[in-house]
Amino acid sequence: MKLDVELWASFQVKDILSIHNGKGITTEEITENAGDFAVVQSGEENNGVLGKIDLDYCKLKGYTYTEKPCLTVARSGSAGFVSFQKNGCVVGDSAKILLLPDEVAKTEIYLFLHSILTANRFKYDYGRKVTEYKYMNDYIDLPTLIKGRKKVPDFEFMENYIKSLHYKPLTTKNRPENALALNIEKWGEFLLTDIFSIDIAKSADIGSLDNGDTIFIGRTDINNGVQGFVAPKDITKGNCITISMVGTNIALWQEKDFQASQNIAILRGSELNRHKALFICSLLNFDIKLRYSYGRTIKRNDLEKTIIKLPINHKGEPDFEFMENYIKSLPYGDRA
Repeated sequence: MKLDVELWASFQVKDILSIHNGKGITTEEITENAGDFAVVQSGEENNGVLGKIDLDYCKLKGYTYTEKPCLTVARSGSAGFVSFQKNGCVVGDSAKILLLPDEVAKTEIYLFLHSILTANRFKYDYGRKVTEYKYMNDYIDLPTLIKGRKKVPDFEFMENYIKSLHYKPLTTKNRPENALALNIEKWGEFLLTDIFSIDIAKSADIGSLDNGDTIFIGRTDINNGVQGFVAPKDITKGNCITISMVGTNIALWQEKDFQASQNIAILRGSELNRHKALFICSLLNFDIKLRYSYGRTIKRNDLEKTIIKLPINHKGEPDFEFMENYIKSLPYGDRA
């Protein structure tokens, strides 16, 4: 099925979904009242799920929950992050539940709306929280049909479109026990600048750009940093590592050319390819997450002084061949 977006119409979110505000749930409560019902907060990891709690306890405490499939949206922190919860959930005070009317509340429609709402996430950030009024009065474009003289959302099309997306479960021939060994005690230390050139990408605000075919890399750690597709103002060539210097502080491999958001550092090296970059990104992210946070941003000078520990060859140089082979030896490494 084709998406003829130019024929879509705009609807306010409140015309499609109802919103239900969460109440405070502590990690201590989750630990002390363990169960099998998902608790969703504002984080992006694990699809927003903070832990599992006893549903009867949530009912007793009057917490905001649904046992039906739903979407959730993060109010603060990872503001605007949307998750789909197939088996329902309870939300804390940093998240909200979004529900479709029962007559159209199907998994496929939720998944379609999830993609649309996620594309709108750029309107929110760590300094701009999601408020009920703002979020529900915002507009999203959706497939439509004419009912009487009025345009209404075409929920049947949304359902059928998701069903038309054929896929097969990803398989791998690689076994975990056959992965190459990491003898990190024999690794060497290198300045990041000894291995890569470091630059700051020319940036643009996604809200100021028209829709297009070039990926927009922002300061998010989901979808490999891609926040949308735009007609670029300044193209940054691919085959590089991007590091968001504010917010998520994450290193990601970018194969295609892209338009960058603000505060995106670019690492380039002649040895880089997808497999080597994945190895290096995992090491950089371990180091970055330890040293930086939302309250401590990364500066170019910080990257230039960063020391990274890497496998070495018999010459004492970074062993890029081993890095590539290691990634290829991991489960699903044969599919990269």
